[in-house]
Amino acid sequence: MTHPLSRRDLLTWTAAVGSAALLPPATLLAQDKKLPLLSVQLFSVRGECGKDFDAALKQIADMGFDGVEFAGYYKYGSDAAGLRKKLDELNLKAAATHLSADSLSGDNLTKAIDFHRTIDCKLLIVPGDWRFTKADKSKEYADFMNRTAEALQPEGLFTGHHNHTGEMTIAQGDKMWWDLFAERTRKDVVLQQDMGHAMFAGIDPTALVRKYPGRTRTTHIKCRPPKGTKGKKAFVGEDCFDWKGYFTACIEVGGTEWLSVEQEEYPDGKSAMECTRISLDATRRILKEMVH
Repeated sequence: MTHPLSRRDLLTWTAAVGSAALLPPATLLAQDKKLPLLSVQLFSVRGECGKDFDAALKQIADMGFDGVEFAGYYKYGSDAAGLRKKLDELNLKAAATHLSADSLSGDNLTKAIDFHRTIDCKLLIVPGDWRFTKADKSKEYADFMNRTAEALQPEGLFTGHHNHTGEMTIAQGDKMWWDLFAERTRKDVVLQQDMGHAMFAGIDPTALVRKYPGRTRTTHIKCRPPKGTKGKKAFVGEDCFDWKGYFTACIEVGGTEWLSVEQEEYPDGKSAMECTRISLDATRRILKEMVH
């Protein structure tokens, strides 16, 4: 069952959190439901990646992440085989990647296919495109994504879009730009919801997952409370959000394969790696509570 969103869904944060209470208890998850794997969006630790990419990957592996989501390839930009060897050495999977729409256009598409098949990365996500929220260009962008998805299908690869707050604003009538994109694109075009940005925009991230079943193959896990939310820090697990409700929706209807932790704020003077570990540990704890 889907849950339609409308202008009414541009709720205050209090209302959004309250609506999550209507979801089935997370502890009722069927034991045969497969839990998503845990990755990190490497933008979280971009400073460390820029200094020594191999060392940063080693630290991520030592934390216990199952995989990594790329935001650039640093010294491996022209060495897919070398990157695959390093990932295998560290027992990390290529969960997904962020790349520009231009990287999927024209002759670049063949290069992208070859590179990502080599590193065994099947989710090629565009982290924003200027056409998305332009009335005269948004359909053009959706059509481009449909053509790309069609070209990737025989290769076992998928494309999709990653949102920021702009995608969660009203486009026309009661529909957000996110809704228009979802309606205009094939069911295999991934809707990689950055639930932190949805949270910040005052939209209920859980309702969005349930509205578009099977399209949340990957999602960014991030705490970004709206302005005016006091006493909460930008760590996964903060009690300003029903995390179990969101993970339940991802598991029950989202088709979610990867929960990708993204840490963009670093409270208390902690390092990017320290903050990423805090959010990872909280995510693990919540998932463990859900199945016990």
